[in-house]
Amino acid sequence: MAVKANTQTFTILAQDPAVQRAPGQPLFARVSVPLERLADGPTGYRVKVVDFDADANRLYLPHHYQQAPDDKAIDPFDPPDASLLGRPDFHCQQVYAVIMRTLARFELALGRRVAWGFDGHQLHVVPHAFVEANAFYSREDRALLFGYFQDDQQDWVFTCLSHDIVAHETTHAILDGLRAGFMRASGPDQAAFHEGFADVIALLSVFSLREVVEFALTCHRGLPIQRQGSVRLVDGASLQIDALADTLLFGLGEQFGQAISGLRANPLRRSVQLRPSTAWLESAEYEEPHARGEIFSAAMLRCMLELWVARCQDLGTFGDNLYNLDAVIDEGAKAADQLLTIAIRALDYSPPLDLEFGDYLAALLTVDTQVAPDDSRFSYRQIIRDTFAAYGIQPPAGRTDPDGCWLTFADNDKVRYQNSHFDSMLRDSEEVFRFLWENREVLQIDERAYTEVVSVRPSLRFGPDGFILRETVCEFTSRVNLFGAEFTSVFKEPRPEWLKSTTPFTVYGAGTLIFDQYGRIKYCIQRPLTDARWQVRRLEWLYGPGSDAVEPGSAADLTRIHRARAMQVPSETRP
Repeated sequence: MAVKANTQTFTILAQDPAVQRAPGQPLFARVSVPLERLADGPTGYRVKVVDFDADANRLYLPHHYQQAPDDKAIDPFDPPDASLLGRPDFHCQQVYAVIMRTLARFELALGRRVAWGFDGHQLHVVPHAFVEANAFYSREDRALLFGYFQDDQQDWVFTCLSHDIVAHETTHAILDGLRAGFMRASGPDQAAFHEGFADVIALLSVFSLREVVEFALTCHRGLPIQRQGSVRLVDGASLQIDALADTLLFGLGEQFGQAISGLRANPLRRSVQLRPSTAWLESAEYEEPHARGEIFSAAMLRCMLELWVARCQDLGTFGDNLYNLDAVIDEGAKAADQLLTIAIRALDYSPPLDLEFGDYLAALLTVDTQVAPDDSRFSYRQIIRDTFAAYGIQPPAGRTDPDGCWLTFADNDKVRYQNSHFDSMLRDSEEVFRFLWENREVLQIDERAYTEVVSVRPSLRFGPDGFILRETVCEFTSRVNLFGAEFTSVFKEPRPEWLKSTTPFTVYGAGTLIFDQYGRIKYCIQRPLTDARWQVRRLEWLYGPGSDAVEPGSAADLTRIHRARAMQVPSETRP
């Protein structure tokens, strides 16, 4: 019997119904997802689509997928046409395929299966959950819920048909499983990260599709194209950072998200228009989490543009600085896909709690150094570091090396390895906790705190040169409940005036341990519970004058954040 491929392909909208090759011709794409035998819905082992409209009290009948002789599901919507936009069963395939494609990208990048952030294995997805310009992830309901509404022309708009919205909400669900602590209120950057990171994954996921990149560069407001025989050529002057940014903005940004403008401001437009400035992080305009996340997503999108330009400069030219358009398109999709992989892998090198943008930058640089030590060809890491610096984001001083990477763990000679069994630590949180307790002094774990191991995750990653990186990623958290009156005795610092002696609060410590394949600590990425300077900053953000910290840990909170974004009016005057 022939070996079966482990993927199957489905038709989806490449972005949303507003992105059209010509009037009445939406841009479709075919994407690969993991091979599985589907039940009606479609329902697989990770995703269960239930098309029940609560407002209309209607259950739409699911499509029954037939299996081809090679055991792959037969795509009922190939070839596609505009009539699919009004079919609920196509809406169901759209959400299933985009969710599974996004999940597969995370699992490929991390080198392991990724669990959801709730008890259970199947994420419930409701494509027509309610009549409202909204869509969100709900941990409590174990679900992604997508709304639909009528626009100004009284046409129905379905959020489930927007690739970036589905990928955005899927990322919320995946991130909740990988870093549940990021739902907890901690500081302005962590509050912003959930939204910013979800935007980044959504945008890079869209731009990793060759069809989207080609459309952006060749539509009626794209690049001027010349021809030599059958070869399409573009002027090298168009392949500069600002020129490409403008091409994306005017070639795709006008349509990208246009149909769902009532749901949220255009993420591509915001990211492109927010040009580099170190002033944004200190600006009052970007204090709110949903706005602050735009700084992070703008930095990442500009990284993609910089990497795209760097890759194009390695291409050959045709005469007067002319480049093969098809090669330029390929390099754009590759840049997006590779940055997507790096962005996902960086989560493993991030702290479980109290994340700041600089921490994530250090994680980006470190994980790429580990997987791809030779960065001489395109200088990805230098581009990433310089671009983040242009937005005022720097690796944390004192905890990173001159290249911006996390400092390697320097106290292995003080660690008691002899009392632990590393084979058990690969999968057993109890054995990891035993290791932590045996080494609580060197790992700066406070004996007074309640400490728990929140995850143990073996990882297998493949570098671009075939290099295999085997690691085990362990995360732990510590917490202590205190009153304001205890602040000075615990942190050896004066109690802030805004913290009343009777105010109850909780302080946290957390760390990520990266073990190499031999069971020794490579990195201890940690913010100790006794870090007084950080705890004061965190408490001031939570309890200080004018604080309005909210933990986005429920459906209601994520809905609130998305509604706040929908009320934004993108500025046309930003530098």
